[in-house]
Amino acid sequence: MLRREVLASIAAFAAATPTLGWADEPGLQVGAPARFDPRSLIQRARALAAEAYTPRPKIPKSWRDLSYDQYRKIWFDSRNALWEGTDAPQRVDVFPPGLYFPQAVAMFEVEDGIARPLLFDMDVFDKTDKFPDVELDDTLGYSGLRLRAELHKPDIFEEYAVFQGASYFRGLGAGETYGLSARGLAVNTGEPEGEEFPDFIGLWLERPAHGEATIVLHALLDSPSVTGAYTFHITPGEVLRMHVAAHLFARTELKHIGIAPLTSMFLFDDTERQRFDDFRPAVHDSDGLLIHNGGGESIWRPLANPTTLQISAFVDTNPKGFGLMQRKRKLEDFNDLEAHYHNRPSLWVTPGEGWGKGSVALVEIPADLEIYDNIVAYWRPADVIPAGAEVQMTYQLDWGADTAPETDSAPMRVLNTASGGRPEGGRVFAIDFGPGPNLPDDLEKITKVVTTSAGTVTEGHLQRNPATGGVRLAFTFMPEEAKLAEFRVQLLLGDTALTELWLYRWTSK
Repeated sequence: MLRREVLASIAAFAAATPTLGWADEPGLQVGAPARFDPRSLIQRARALAAEAYTPRPKIPKSWRDLSYDQYRKIWFDSRNALWEGTDAPQRVDVFPPGLYFPQAVAMFEVEDGIARPLLFDMDVFDKTDKFPDVELDDTLGYSGLRLRAELHKPDIFEEYAVFQGASYFRGLGAGETYGLSARGLAVNTGEPEGEEFPDFIGLWLERPAHGEATIVLHALLDSPSVTGAYTFHITPGEVLRMHVAAHLFARTELKHIGIAPLTSMFLFDDTERQRFDDFRPAVHDSDGLLIHNGGGESIWRPLANPTTLQISAFVDTNPKGFGLMQRKRKLEDFNDLEAHYHNRPSLWVTPGEGWGKGSVALVEIPADLEIYDNIVAYWRPADVIPAGAEVQMTYQLDWGADTAPETDSAPMRVLNTASGGRPEGGRVFAIDFGPGPNLPDDLEKITKVVTTSAGTVTEGHLQRNPATGGVRLAFTFMPEEAKLAEFRVQLLLGDTALTELWLYRWTSK
């Protein structure tokens, strides 16, 4: 999907572009008040699910036909932000409709149980003389919103989250650069009949009190298969934390849904160098899927950019958490002075209750350019949800540089995976594990577990890595006739796991 880079560049452009002129700005205009209670949103989602799905009206064609360059010619003037000039600790910007956003999202300001709609107004935007004439009618509305708060300095409101496009939203720890995204829900990801993308059709923002760090956002989700009411408690900082409560209503039988779906980009790293003629050593928003499963294991699955669609399922019961992580954090890891991949957040999901039986799903889609989102991870419940059923769940999203919690066993982390061909045949894999307090002085005490589902592997050679303070395990894989192989590697000290469990899928093409 093209959405990730497009949205990131649009958001960055809108945030950085200076406003034109010095006249007083109108500010966001609000409509007639009406009572609002989050419980009424749940009732509305329940009522929607009992009705046939009706798509929202599309905005005028002149807006939908805007080119990418034309869309960049209009931007929100931050002097019109919601709560600008007040003692509220947050500011809210809005995005224009058009281009990839053909339908408006209803938005409301909520204060003291009263909701007022944000009315569409062209005057809150600035534009250049290259922006074309567009039709104005009652289908128009804003396409999304951006949240800003005082992250570093008083009276300097920096952005930390954006909700825009289907049920997509993105977040940042303070000072980071946008990378991966989250979604409200995934439906039929990777299925032959195609994926369904539920929409957040309405957003309700509760005005935070002076000095309050957390903002509350409610969202109404709708799609042909499912509706839902969501509540986000969002707290910015070095780690951006979102507490999410979801109440879902099945319109139809839900055989394949994804809870807490994460979407990212992986083009290449030290395992994919032969496919890309690029001056950079790596290009990705995330480099691995980390799982803390219900059995107490810490699993690290390096991401890949396959040549054919690959879907993996890590079966579990009551997972403790999972996330798409960006462990490479140095500029020289990427050598990219513009994209700043080293500064992109990891995103960790912590269930708020036992999620029962299911699997963490990983979908890896072939991509030849970094503009495409080609990685998806989510929790897939084992049981089918029948039509008419209701499902409630909660979870926490932590966005930041290193958001996965330490486990009781504190295994040594996988820092890097590299792979390359050998002149005599086969492939060598080198796994760097970071330092750890339980690493013995005598490496001979360590048991090396190296297995493959196909072909053959060597026992592996273990040596210290002075650059990391940890150890490197290198082994050779001979595919023989295999077209696909699943590797499983771990270092043990006695019966105790010394390292994360490294899992990897190799394919011949």
